[in-house]
Amino acid sequence: MSNIKFDLEIKFGTIYGKEEEDAVLRVLRNNAPTSGEECLLFEKMYAEYAGVKYARVVSNGTAALFLSMIGAGIKPGDRVITSPVTWIASAAAPVTLGAEVDFVDIDPVTYNLDPNQLEDKISNNTKAVIPVHLYGQACDMDEIMTITDKHNIVVVEDAAHAIGAEYKGRKAGSIGKIGCFSFHEQKNISTLGEGGIIITNDAAVFEKIALYRSHCTRVHGKSTKYCKLDEDKFPVGKKFWWQDFDDCGYNFRMTDIQAAVGIEQLKKIDQLNQLRINNAAYITHGLKDVPGLTLPTVRTYNKHVFHLYPVMINEKEFGMNKEDFIYDMLHKYGIKVGFNYIPLHYSTAFKNRGYKKGQFPNAEKLGEEMVTLPINPRQTEEALAYLVKSIKAVRS
Repeated sequence: MSNIKFDLEIKFGTIYGKEEEDAVLRVLRNNAPTSGEECLLFEKMYAEYAGVKYARVVSNGTAALFLSMIGAGIKPGDRVITSPVTWIASAAAPVTLGAEVDFVDIDPVTYNLDPNQLEDKISNNTKAVIPVHLYGQACDMDEIMTITDKHNIVVVEDAAHAIGAEYKGRKAGSIGKIGCFSFHEQKNISTLGEGGIIITNDAAVFEKIALYRSHCTRVHGKSTKYCKLDEDKFPVGKKFWWQDFDDCGYNFRMTDIQAAVGIEQLKKIDQLNQLRINNAAYITHGLKDVPGLTLPTVRTYNKHVFHLYPVMINEKEFGMNKEDFIYDMLHKYGIKVGFNYIPLHYSTAFKNRGYKKGQFPNAEKLGEEMVTLPINPRQTEEALAYLVKSIKAVRS
């Protein structure tokens, strides 16, 4: 029973093994540098895995989103479109640069940004769209790209939930101008609790992101210049090193220990995701006939990697509302159930920006009815069976 409890209390996350342990010790014995050879190798491997030209590791997924807005050229007065159902970082990244956010309601089937409502929200000042690949399933990117290309708008994919997910055979994050990923402890792979990466095929965007990630000092030695001194004050021909900064940037670097772990995690990503897919299939099969539950719909052209397993609860048909379900599952069966996410336009941050209840009915319905069940690659069949049995029993 203790193993079941562990599998179901620790809802998300990855698996670390001896490979990660050995990687940590190897880098530690090399004095644990920051942003060294391990980071460069991790970037190279991730770019190849995603099918893009460039990748840059960062300190976390929020930093990835923030730097992507700098790479996209977002400035005060610009407008950026995203989904109201996401972690606040998706919307906060442009706001912290002085931009305004416009929300587009979600598709009630996939819970992703609804492309059918996108064009109506585009204005003359719209400079970027941030589609969020929620819960591990990619957005309808063909429709989004057609609309944004028409209006010359940059697409920045928030793929924090979708490491290894695919849309029509292409990796999530590789379709727009920029893709952002998180390696937080809850994600499908992790780099010791925090971390992130940005990918792109655009050399100019990559250089800008790389500069601002590390104080706007130029990478690969380009920031260090020789300068001939005033000959009245110093001997003729003497030179000295000095460091220049293109602008005032940030420190969002990753450490080599994190990158070394990321390399080992990346080697396992498809295997870890397949475990999630298998576990999701078990849950779906077990709950498919339970009245009042709407289980995830997977588009036939998508590879859904189930960062989360979302379930909508119809109180009338299920016989219990979301809050009571969460409480009873924990206190009667020891299972922690989540509620990702509360719509962002309900938050104080965006109520203060003029948003109010009633504007995004699909997102609001999700906020009222959505729960997320435990899912991770560590779950045993015994734990999954206990989860399904408990959900059926909680109604009685």
